[in-house]
Amino acid sequence: MAAATTRVLGSKSPDRFQLRDPNSWVCLNELASDVVVEVGDISFHLHKFPLINRSSTLQKLIAESTTSSDDQDGGKPCTVQLDDLPGGAAAFRLVAKFCYDVQFELNAANVVPVRCAAERLGMAGEGNLAAHAEAFFVRDVLGSWDAAVRALQACDDGDDGVRQLAEDLLLAPRCIESLAAKACADPTLFGWPMVENYTARCVDAAAAPVMWNGISTYGKPRSPGAGWWYRQASSLRLPLYKRLISEMRSRGMSPEGIAGSLAHYARRHLSGLNRRDVGGGGASDTTSSDGVVGEQRVLLEEIVALLPAEKGVTTTRFLLGMLRTATVLHAGAACRDALERRAGEQLEEAALEDLLIPNTSYSTDTLYDVDCMQRMLEQFLLSNTTAYADHLPEITADEAPPGELMPASTVAKLVDGYLAEVGTDANLKCSQFQQILALVPDYARSLDDGLYRAIDIFIKAHPWLTESEREQLCRLMNCQKLSLEACTHAAQNERLPLRVVVQVLFFEQLRLRTTVASWFFVGDNNAAAADQGSPRSSRPRKSRTGEVDFGTGSENNDHEEVEVYTPGSSSEPASAMSVPGIQQRVVDLEGECSSMRQEMHRLGKPKGALSRLFRKLGLSGGGRPSSSRQQGQLPSSGEEKRSRFLDLGC
Repeated sequence: MAAATTRVLGSKSPDRFQLRDPNSWVCLNELASDVVVEVGDISFHLHKFPLINRSSTLQKLIAESTTSSDDQDGGKPCTVQLDDLPGGAAAFRLVAKFCYDVQFELNAANVVPVRCAAERLGMAGEGNLAAHAEAFFVRDVLGSWDAAVRALQACDDGDDGVRQLAEDLLLAPRCIESLAAKACADPTLFGWPMVENYTARCVDAAAAPVMWNGISTYGKPRSPGAGWWYRQASSLRLPLYKRLISEMRSRGMSPEGIAGSLAHYARRHLSGLNRRDVGGGGASDTTSSDGVVGEQRVLLEEIVALLPAEKGVTTTRFLLGMLRTATVLHAGAACRDALERRAGEQLEEAALEDLLIPNTSYSTDTLYDVDCMQRMLEQFLLSNTTAYADHLPEITADEAPPGELMPASTVAKLVDGYLAEVGTDANLKCSQFQQILALVPDYARSLDDGLYRAIDIFIKAHPWLTESEREQLCRLMNCQKLSLEACTHAAQNERLPLRVVVQVLFFEQLRLRTTVASWFFVGDNNAAAADQGSPRSSRPRKSRTGEVDFGTGSENNDHEEVEVYTPGSSSEPASAMSVPGIQQRVVDLEGECSSMRQEMHRLGKPKGALSRLFRKLGLSGGGRPSSSRQQGQLPSSGEEKRSRFLDLGC
């Protein structure tokens, strides 16, 4: 640790002051004590002359006490009461030592009560205690970050007299200004103000120093981070901390620095902020009494009011944690609305577990606060105009979302996961579930697999839903955006309405036919371009067997150079290699189609309406194509191939 900022006053041995009993201090001297100063429950048996020589207030009080006790025995010490002395008995013990010129240590922790006590006792003037304390405060305390923090804590930790005098003597304001100036300055400038706390010695204090030519090598300063002042600033009480943050903001502290300090302060003082369990049903889970609940609620509301207004300077995780704590502590509506608005504006940065905010309201029986999620989602759509612009293109599964659609795509996945989690709650109403689903624009999803999973979970947890309610939910899902795995699951899902199953199978068959037709169309176009558009079509060419093929070329080409096709040469047309590839792809597609039909019938032969539907689409029992489609081998002509695969019932 760095050396503490201290100053020793006095020249005599500190053994002259001794504690005779728990409540009595005695100054050893040749003369008997002639005055007793009582500060609270502590008595100090002292002498009049050293006290009246330094303190004008004690001189007046001792004179009054002596006058009032003239009729009493002259050998009995007079008594002086100092119940309202700032700093109490601890501060007066140091005052008494100064009066007797006994050594004592002045440091950052006691300079404030000593300065206040000296001011109250009238110990002003050059060379007196007030002047010594003021000089030490200005020169040593305000020049060090650690000492200024301890002195500022002493301004608030003392009694009411210390707090009032610390403000009147400008001790607390000067500490705040000094701390704000140091926090806003470059921490690497001249190696101050925290260089002593960021040395290699502080990292490994137990290591012995390595000497080189008599110079220690373990004290090289390291550069502190941007939040080097967070930890010590968070040790202040809320009133002084608020003043410090306001002073830093007025001096140009960045919003990121202010937000980081507030987050550190909240994590240190809010007991329920870091709780990850979702089963908390009230404030009793995080606090022990109503008084503590009230203090925590006030603290949370004050921190929220201090948060910078700039978007993105506060992490979404911290905002949602504060919102969760505000819900548990039953904070005010304005506080919760501010947190919901800030978190909603940057909802794309949230994590699913942070959105599961417990419901503490008595008006609804849901496990999680779904209405809060809906309000944050609405705020996201309002603040991100590109998230609901109609002219933006849809996101496809084969390409990454563009920059302007990335937040919307991220939030869409987040909402799908959230609905899958809350959908298991039997108390969640279908209207609430449907409202959140309808808020997310359709183009924000490249695939609707997550949406289908959430709907399926909700329908499974609510078996009493009518057929019309299930159809209303499924209308929000685009069957054309389901993957092959999702289509296979949906075709076997008995919980889905029959209309949805028909749409899934129809769009999957349409997708398959479109794919096969596009392959043949591209193959025919490439072959036509090779036969008609190539200049080599008018010249004799060698076939793959080596025979010369005389085409319809001109009769005047006898002296022209004959181009010879060589296998593997770079002049081979692209269409010559595309036809075998297309044929192989068709064979692969047939296998995929057969596998899909087998998977659809793996759990058994469907009955009733589904069985009639499969037969109408050309799917026989057992996942095998009808006998009319199994006859013959692969046709050799392109037209026969197309007619066969375009009739596949997939």
